[in-house]
This record gives sequence, structure tokens and C-alpha cells, in this order.
Amino acid sequence: MMRMRCGDSRIAGCQFTLFPMSDNFATIILTALKEVDTSKVWKDTDDVSTCIRGKLVHVFDVTRAIFLHAAKTGEHAAMSGTYSIGCPGDSSGDVLMSETDVVLNQQNSQSIRQQASCKFALYPMGREDYMDTIYEQIDLSQSQGVKVSGSHYATRLDGDVNDIFRTMEEAFENVQSKVSHVTMTFTISANSPSTK
Repeated sequence: MMRMRCGDSRIAGCQFTLFPMSDNFATIILTALKEVDTSKVWKDTDDVSTCIRGKLVHVFDVTRAIFLHAAKTGEHAAMSGTYSIGCPGDSSGDVLMSETDVVLNQQNSQSIRQQASCKFALYPMGREDYMDTIYEQIDLSQSQGVKVSGSHYATRLDGDVNDIFRTMEEAFENVQSKVSHVTMTFTISANSPSTK
């Protein structure tokens, strides 16, 4: 059985897959990756997904920017992934923990206005009061400029992509400041014909 590798308690990561619903999907993915500065994260891409690791602020900066650059094409685009921090394992990307907190993609990302829908689920590991921790973050999300609603096994966020990622990042940061091992799954979709 293969041992899962996650990372140490200082380094954050996200494993995600980008899904442009277009005949031009390869160009959309490659262009989005080219337009995003990933120099402050460790990155590995295979035929299933991309994994990035580094400081939490840069992990969110990169995933947000990649999704926005794919969605700004006007094509239906979705991204699904898992953020994690605090899981013991390998050390890939540890050298990047010395990077400053200055994000590299925020200026370009903030200029892209894009509506989207997202479902996310927080998992504070090893806590008996995990539901209280989750409910607290859902309550805080109500004041972040996004529409928050319940969904089976997740919380739904509707609004601007920048606001959605900011809401998820703040919820994740709040929980990881109290819980040593946290994961969060998400799926975000923009330009879906289902909303028309």
C-alpha cells in the first residue's frame, strides 16, 4: 500500500484539477498556468491534477489566479481541489517557507471581475467539537460579500470569485490557527449554462 504524503505543519498545499468545458481546454489550461506567477510555490502537475505547496498565502493566491484566468475566457470553467495544512509527510516545497508574504498575482486577479458558485467543506482533524468550529466559520462567511447557503455535505458560496476565495482563505486560516491539521475541499464553477 502506498503511503500518502501530505507535508509538515508549517507548509500548506492544494491539489486541484481545472476543468474548462471547451474544445479548446488544453489552450485554456496552459494559458492560465502561463499567466500566473507560481515562483513562490512548489508545483507538480501530472495527468490527473496539479499539486502546489508553500506558504498558505501563496497557495491561495495561485489557485485563485489560475481559476480566474481560465474563467475570464467566458467558457464554462470549474476547479475542484483540496487544501491541507498540518499533515505529516514529505518536505517538498519546504525551502519556499522563507519567501516573503508579498503575493505575486493579486493585482492582476483583483482586476478580473467574475461571478461564480462554489461549494466547500472544512475538516478540522482530531477535534471532537469540529461541528462548532465549522459552524463558526459559516457564520463569519455571512459578512464577506458573498451569498452563503447550505448544501448537502458542504457550504455554498455565490458571488465574485475574489470574494469567494477570500472567504475560503479566511475560514481556513481561522481554523488552522486553532487546529493543527485541517483540510478543506472545494468545487468552484463559473460561466455555467445551468444558471441561465
